[in-house]
Amino acid sequence: MSISAHPALVLNADFRPMSYFPLSLLSWQDAVHAVFSDRVSVVAEYDVWARSPSTQIRLPSVVALRKYQRASRRVAFTRFNVFLRDRFTCQYCGEEFASSELTFEHVIPRSRGGQTAWSNIVTACVPCNTGKGSSLRVKPRRMPKEPTTRELLAAKRAFPSGYLHESWADYLYWNTQLEA
Repeated sequence: MSISAHPALVLNADFRPMSYFPLSLLSWQDAVHAVFSDRVSVVAEYDVWARSPSTQIRLPSVVALRKYQRASRRVAFTRFNVFLRDRFTCQYCGEEFASSELTFEHVIPRSRGGQTAWSNIVTACVPCNTGKGSSLRVKPRRMPKEPTTRELLAAKRAFPSGYLHESWADYLYWNTQLEA
């Protein structure tokens, strides 16, 4: 695995993630810079080293901000969050797909005044998206709405495998009920 595949999870000063959706991550370069700038504390590290002629440092896996920052209460409108809300399932045929096989689909097409917003975007596979075209007759199985952070946390099992590093688990799901 290359060094670039080692982002750092960013926690607030209270050790909660700055954002779940999208997950608050820093590139390894930005994480190392933040460590040397004394803006963050290293909480966990990868078993990978970054080296320069005069210094070597283990890459941070989890960092915590030194100063608390207020977090946003709204879920960011991103492609990944739409796919997660819809659980990587086409909202027309009901089939599950990899994110690379899914598209945004405007329920009310842009050509008919539809907006690109939570309330008008659903996940669709390419054949369903193409087949629907600009029709208003074809309706999704579930009408779209803006999800809450809690709803997206409930859909966390839909994260693609390998997306979350094992060192992050202790910091991501504090608010979930433990299974017996």
